[in-house]
Amino acid sequence: MKIQDQAVVTMTYVLREKDENGRIIQEATKENPFTFICGMRRVLPKFEENLLGKEPGDHYCFCLAPGEGYVYDERQVISFGKEHFMENGVLSELVKEGAQLMFQTYQGPMAGVILEIGDDFVKIDFNSELAGKPLCFSGEILDVRETTDEDFAPGGCSGCGGDCDGGCDGGCEGCK
Repeated sequence: MKIQDQAVVTMTYVLREKDENGRIIQEATKENPFTFICGMRRVLPKFEENLLGKEPGDHYCFCLAPGEGYVYDERQVISFGKEHFMENGVLSELVKEGAQLMFQTYQGPMAGVILEIGDDFVKIDFNSELAGKPLCFSGEILDVRETTDEDFAPGGCSGCGGDCDGGCDGGCEGCK
């Protein structure tokens, strides 16, 4: 079966910065592959587009320009009152410019990088560390199959029942 909308895709990948010789950012191996349902908007649109028509055993390598990958959004840079980061009247030792902290949001945990600490504010960037960067993907398609009802049920391939970040990358307990 070839990759098409509503197909469950299992694959390996190596994500590199800039080009096929760039620094490795992420990797999914045969032992711990990446799985997603094509057409569900859980992955970058250009990533999906480059995989359409591929089938098990196919190898691939493609790069995405900065505008095709993660887009930098100024609205994701937010200033908070410094009082939110105080412990017993003193700024937490974790709060330093350049530090990455995890924040709990209504959508789940979200990483942010501290850009600036002012007299009464802390400015945090919630954009992906990959935003605005050229990305290069390479890997192999391991399996392509039709979806089943179980894939859409809680704990299934794309349902996850709210147990993970909403994407089926095999990372939540229901998907393992």
